[in-house]
Amino acid sequence: MSAVLASHTPLAVQPARTLQVTRLEPTIGAEISGIDLSQPITPAQRGELRALLLEHKVIFFRDQPINTAQQIAFAQEFGELYVHPTTQQNDPTRPHAHLIQAQDERKLYGPRTSGRWHTDTSWLLQPTLGAILRAVDLPEIGGDTLWADTAAVYHALPDELKQEIDSLYVVHDFKKSLDQVGFDYPILAHPLVRTHPETGEDSLFINFSQNPSVIGWAPERSKQLIERLLLEVSKPEHQVRFKWREHSIAFWDNRATLHYPVYNYGDYPRRMERVLIAYDDIPHRVRRPNVA
Repeated sequence: MSAVLASHTPLAVQPARTLQVTRLEPTIGAEISGIDLSQPITPAQRGELRALLLEHKVIFFRDQPINTAQQIAFAQEFGELYVHPTTQQNDPTRPHAHLIQAQDERKLYGPRTSGRWHTDTSWLLQPTLGAILRAVDLPEIGGDTLWADTAAVYHALPDELKQEIDSLYVVHDFKKSLDQVGFDYPILAHPLVRTHPETGEDSLFINFSQNPSVIGWAPERSKQLIERLLLEVSKPEHQVRFKWREHSIAFWDNRATLHYPVYNYGDYPRRMERVLIAYDDIPHRVRRPNVA
């Protein structure tokens, strides 16, 4: 059994709750208190947090003045870590901590930066399980992050549209950015609808920042579908919005969410540190339409 699997807490065997949980929205988002992330967590806490992550899809912690090493140690409790090939490090001796800063986003998307709904590393054959993001340097106001519940998005679609997309594959194209750093990796397509390997929920799997297109469809038809899905993702009913403040931390399930960084803070050099938790070896199941 792998290290990641060993840390799983099945939903049917949830441990007794010891942490304080404040739900933020009906299907997504919760603030967690009653834990000190600067200290090693216990197996019981790890199991409880894992269950809370699966339940709420993104969990938040306030007033946790931890450093890079402590952030990495916390992330390692949930699996092996992934070093992203295109992301800078705040400390080269700790490559698992990725520096997420506004100036890099402006270089990638241009001076008139706007957020994009995306999921991390979807260009990989086996995308990362999740991420832990820590605030390092925040603007006085602005710079929120939104997460969308991709299962809620999928289930809100009309039945005829769900039936149409159940067997489609969509392209995740990150090649331009990878080429800039000399990282050779093919362009992949993933199932547009996938079944979460632990919760069993069906959800969308699409990255609006990576030139998505539907395999086998004409460009105009593909564009119309992508725009229709983006419209549903963009509805506040499926989202939670997190207002960062000093010593805040977010931990999300990359398999169940999309996220959107809000760029409304001008030229401020907003800086965050992210640690990615590598994929586990529970395969995603492609949801196939029912055949009568």
